[in-house]
Amino acid sequence: MDTISKITDSQQYARCIETSKRVRWDIDEDVIRGRRFDAASKFLPDGLSLADEFATLSTDEKRFVSQIQGRTYANVFGLVERFINAKILELTHDHWFGDQVALEALVRFSDEELKHQALFRRIETMLRDVLPDGYRFDIGPDAVAHAVLGKSTWAVLALTLDIELFTQLHYREAINPDDELSELFKDVFLYHWTEETQHAIVDELEWVRHDSGLTAEQRDRAVDEFIALVGAVDGILQSQATADRGYFAANCGRAVGQAEGRAIEAAFLKAYRWQYIHSGAQHPHFGKVLGGMITESQGRRIQAALATLQ
Repeated sequence: MDTISKITDSQQYARCIETSKRVRWDIDEDVIRGRRFDAASKFLPDGLSLADEFATLSTDEKRFVSQIQGRTYANVFGLVERFINAKILELTHDHWFGDQVALEALVRFSDEELKHQALFRRIETMLRDVLPDGYRFDIGPDAVAHAVLGKSTWAVLALTLDIELFTQLHYREAINPDDELSELFKDVFLYHWTEETQHAIVDELEWVRHDSGLTAEQRDRAVDEFIALVGAVDGILQSQATADRGYFAANCGRAVGQAEGRAIEAAFLKAYRWQYIHSGAQHPHFGKVLGGMITESQGRRIQAALATLQ
């Protein structure tokens, strides 16, 4: 990504196409390969699940927390990729009668996002077979997509790049190095990562291209819309933290008192805010791209909003 300004945009799109062809994978043949999830393994690493925050839990209970969070992790990606794909399809219109290389890169991006959604639906079905009944993820992807796409393209692309960058960060720095994780779960996010790398490049190119056509007033409104989107994401995380605390308490094999339940829910929320908000917002490249578009005052508005989500 650091070389993005050193070669033409068309060359960047072309490189993404070449890589897309090279890393192309199939859900059954490459990822699943006839395997099942093992409930004896962790799904998310401690650095993402923030296992140490669950101070009252035993080792086995923390493993169960990692499985609950891993299930939610897969479902959240399936959720966000619904609106990401819709926005990418919308952006193809800008290239219909222009750069056909860019058009192909976006079409491939869309095709891969559809595959990723199918993968995460498959993962949810497989996890349902090995984890206790009662898990809930009641957030409708279509409703979320409609709400997100009601915001400006600038704001949606900002959120999208944030997501695509933290996806790569999570895999490289937390999931891949952890030898205690389920091998199948690791492979899901290995293959997901190989294609998301190209998606982040394309998204950045499209975001910068779109930004170049905005007035200062339009960009300022878009900053507020980005802040609103982050707030909406946090609302989803709060709801899911409550659901996941309830699921844990119902299936951990012991009584969970009110005070401990509140502490467990707070730990779920802290982990989810780290996973889906702060790890992306703090990504150096996201800060670099965003900082190249906005004023210092706008940057302070964003940071002030993030500071409330602790």
